[in-house]
Amino acid sequence: MVTIAGNLQAVHGRITRAAVAANRAADSVTLLAVSKTFGADAVLAAWQAGQRAFGENFVQEGVAKITELSHLGGIEWHFIGPVQSNKTRPIAEHFAWVHSVEREKIAQRLNDARPPQLPPLNVLAASNPVRSAGSPPSSAGCRGCGCAA
Repeated sequence: MVTIAGNLQAVHGRITRAAVAANRAADSVTLLAVSKTFGADAVLAAWQAGQRAFGENFVQEGVAKITELSHLGGIEWHFIGPVQSNKTRPIAEHFAWVHSVEREKIAQRLNDARPPQLPPLNVLAASNPVRSAGSPPSSAGCRGCGCAA
């Protein structure tokens, strides 16, 4: 029978082999377990097996799990889906990381909604400059910063 602990062990083995092949330390790689559509019981089983970073892309589902599992130590919650303006407050209040923030307005709303007693929110910005097919990259996608993105 396949278990969450067994699956995690297998994934960590693959991470270790890949890290060694890339001349990296295996502990320099963090596994983000995407727990969307799985219940809090599955997250608990993964936590008991040593997993600490979990990703959610549904705000309500994620907040429910975060609340239910708030007694667990060392758990780190990542919001990995697209961020809608009307969802910034619960994301800022419950998650430690937000992936793929695409607009300055969203970043500002997340910052403004972050409770002061929490550490700063970790935000990963997404950049996808729009350009015509065949045209060279320009600095337009980076608001004129001069990079070639």
